Amino acid sequence: MDQPAPVARIDVISDAICPWCYIGKRQLEGALEILAKDGLTFNVVWNPFQLNPDMPVEGVDRKAYREAKFGGPERARQIDQRVTDAAAGVGLDYHLDRLTRTPNTVNAHRLIRMAGLHGVQNAVVEAMFDAYFCNGADLGDVETLAEIGARGGLKRDEVIAMLASEDNLKEVLSTDQMARNAGIQGVPSFALQGHVLFSGAVPAADMADAFRRAWDVLKTKAA
Repeated sequence: MDQPAPVARIDVISDAICPWCYIGKRQLEGALEILAKDGLTFNVVWNPFQLNPDMPVEGVDRKAYREAKFGGPERARQIDQRVTDAAAGVGLDYHLDRLTRTPNTVNAHRLIRMAGLHGVQNAVVEAMFDAYFCNGADLGDVETLAEIGARGGLKRDEVIAMLASEDNLKEVLSTDQMARNAGIQGVPSFALQGHVLFSGAVPAADMADAFRRAWDVLKTKAA
């Protein structure tokens, strides 16, 4: 049986180093399965948002950065444990102790945009989240990003060439700024047909309900 054609576009505004964004991805996948049973399918597009827009290009030591940000090692540890437990609830095996760097994520977002242009965005986003949260990869390293791109279906040499140029840079920075101008302050945030609906890694059933209700409203307005 033919699959139903996508009826609308879901935009996910996220950062590659946001632990709740990977959890949100799993919840979104569950929501899409629920909606598909109702004959509703959606195109999903991943959009950039830098949690740390002033991060140095080379990144910083994660331990020192987080202890300064959260007021000491114990608070940082508690936050990591809370998000690790939440990740386990959707089948993700986080190992945040393996992370040593908090990177600048502009190049990671450039890779995600490149993946979108080649039709493999979901696979690259999945590979990137897995590499970072589960395996401690440094997303500020070009070689690491090239390997992630290859895992997602891109050609490694083409990823390296893209990152050595300014391709996708202007677009990433512009889209990031657009999200801020729209009032987005936290990620993941989710939009349907350009209308921001909610933020946070909410449960799949709640996501599905929000998208379904919003789609019904949009259909009514378009009629």
